[in-house]
Amino acid sequence: MSSDSSDDENRPPSPADGSSAPGAGDDGGGEGRERPSDHPARGDEVYASEVEGRQYRGTWFLPLRYEELKRAGETDDYPDRGDGGAFRLTDLPRVPRVGHIVGPSAIMLGASLGSGETLFWPVLTSQYGWTLFWAFVVGVLTQFVINTELQRWTLATGESVFRAFARIADHWPWLFLAGGLVSLGWPGWAASAARVGTAALGLTGSVTLLGASIAAWKLIAVGLMVVIWLSYQVSSVMYNAVEVFQIGLLFVSIVAAVLLVAVSGSWVELADLPAAASTVGSLPPEMEIAVFLGGLAFAGAGGYLNLSQSLWAREKGYGMGNYQGRVKNPFRGDDPEPIERDGFTFRPTTTNLKRWRGWWRVVQLEHLLTFVFGLFLVAPALMSVAIRYAPGTTADALQMWLGDVVPLLGPAGRILVFLVLFVALFTTEYAIVESFVRNSVDAIYEVYGREAGWDLETLFWRVLTGFCLWGIAIILLFTSPFEGREPFFFLVVGAAMSGVMMWPYTALVLVMNTTRLPEHLQPGWGRVGAMWWASGFYGYFSVLLVGETLVEFGLGSFQTVPLVVGSGAGGYVLWAVYFVVQSYAVARSAGAKRRAAGTVDDAELAAGWFP
Repeated sequence: MSSDSSDDENRPPSPADGSSAPGAGDDGGGEGRERPSDHPARGDEVYASEVEGRQYRGTWFLPLRYEELKRAGETDDYPDRGDGGAFRLTDLPRVPRVGHIVGPSAIMLGASLGSGETLFWPVLTSQYGWTLFWAFVVGVLTQFVINTELQRWTLATGESVFRAFARIADHWPWLFLAGGLVSLGWPGWAASAARVGTAALGLTGSVTLLGASIAAWKLIAVGLMVVIWLSYQVSSVMYNAVEVFQIGLLFVSIVAAVLLVAVSGSWVELADLPAAASTVGSLPPEMEIAVFLGGLAFAGAGGYLNLSQSLWAREKGYGMGNYQGRVKNPFRGDDPEPIERDGFTFRPTTTNLKRWRGWWRVVQLEHLLTFVFGLFLVAPALMSVAIRYAPGTTADALQMWLGDVVPLLGPAGRILVFLVLFVALFTTEYAIVESFVRNSVDAIYEVYGREAGWDLETLFWRVLTGFCLWGIAIILLFTSPFEGREPFFFLVVGAAMSGVMMWPYTALVLVMNTTRLPEHLQPGWGRVGAMWWASGFYGYFSVLLVGETLVEFGLGSFQTVPLVVGSGAGGYVLWAVYFVVQSYAVARSAGAKRRAAGTVDDAELAAGWFP
């Protein structure tokens, strides 16, 4: 069933003076930037002009007269509003080029480099060779599907994934917020980056400050947290500062990694990579499940970090997110931009359906060309160095680089190792602060703060400041509650928790995108199948990890074994929960796809490559 195809009543009103809307471009005003000659949704054009497309490079917000827009009805043409209010009707903006919207995936790549790509996977391949590389490839491609599916709701409605979760039930944002605190609430990457910096500079001792002896690496780690906090004060739009800093740091780390391969001669190890195809699906028997699950989660960003793709897409202005405001610095003096509780949707007209197809294509390409290709360039390069210079190491990742690899390299190689590690780890810590704060603020605001009358910008600044202070406190007290624990300990804990968290939200996003979105906005069957795989993949290893952890706490009945048969009584309960959740996700999503078929006229116009 499709509505009347007329566009006229749904076109968003232009600003009162007929000029381009204020609030577009960088730092809330876009001063000095070219403006498109007309509204980015008006007319029948599918693709944006070069001038219009350039507006997205620094983030773009186009305010509408929200209260004057018509409300979408509860029909098959529009998203299911669930427990929320009605969506407002307007047209989907014209589609920019891929080069105009690069940003969210670059931040995600930066978050990945200092976790799996410089720590987990190099040490795993140094221990087991290329036999585990298949898992890295599977993890990256699986996260490609998950990350782009996390953007689907935002692209279609302008709402964040946390607002989408709250439309289902208020407890979901709180649940993922708690998981994010456990997995990302420890400044492990800042601590690791500081440890690399002190080794590079020879500052391995302690410093006396105010009568107390403090390890030099702690002072550097504290300094990094302060730098992160200060960087947010540079731009009035919080996201813009992060994007610029992350892309700059990313460029340095990628170039340094490629040079390291050339200088160290480790490129010869890459010749053995094709032979690893014969090991697909196998795991070394002595491998710890926590480390392997952490590697899977950090074959990419992982866990709570992935949820940020939705918020970064909204900040950048993807699709209907173009009509939502951006989080701004409350102390810069600029007017705040509204982020409406109930977002937007569009009628399935011929033009809008073609625009949706175009938007979905460029969003996928942006993630593929930036995130996926970036990982496949940097990670194998660093793995090859680890295999060549630290085969069979028993050290943790940082000790492997600093104690095994560095002493065997020449001066140039040592400098490059220090540079790659320091920049990659700092980039990841930066992205973690950004991700944790932005996700948590949005979750709190959508389920409580908005109704309580809180100011979003002030809330963001306070959580940012509090999280940085928390990180500093943990760094300074590192040897008190965690005596004898190296920084890598925090990374293992965070990685394992991230892997466990990915199971429920992958299943939830799958069900949400199939049951709550109309036919033309739903994922295609290929993507539904890929999400079934992703949910089952992370769920399976999560059950093994949870069972192993409970056994370590003395609850032997919860033992879980890979083949299921032979598990303890409690272990069978865990497996039963897994099979029930997975069966529910498969049945609900498949049923929703079948019921939606043929309900929207010309829905096939929205279908495209890997829809």
